[in-house]
Amino acid sequence: MAATNSGNSDGSTSGNSGESTKSGHKRIDAPTAMRRAAGQLAELLRLEPSSVSALKATGEGWSAHVEVVEVEKVPDTASVMASYSVSLDGQGQLIGYERIRRYARGQIDS
Repeated sequence: MAATNSGNSDGSTSGNSGESTKSGHKRIDAPTAMRRAAGQLAELLRLEPSSVSALKATGEGWSAHVEVVEVEKVPDTASVMASYSVSLDGQGQLIGYERIRRYARGQIDS
């Protein structure tokens, strides 16, 4: 998933979810949170995100799980993937991340 910046010059889009964070600020909408989680993690890791597999609103912003190819291999199913938990504040700024899982791309959860 490529991080794109469609919308305002600050990276936000025009549609907020209307919800506020605990600090009283408006929370960015879910599609914007997904793009920002993937994009900011990509900048830090210098790896291209594959997908955002989970997104959840929290009291202070958003929590997302972002899947990343860490080691490319042939065949593609042997590539090493990682799942990162990414925390964003209500305005979409990265406040933390953690690798929570590594797995082969062809691996299926049971």
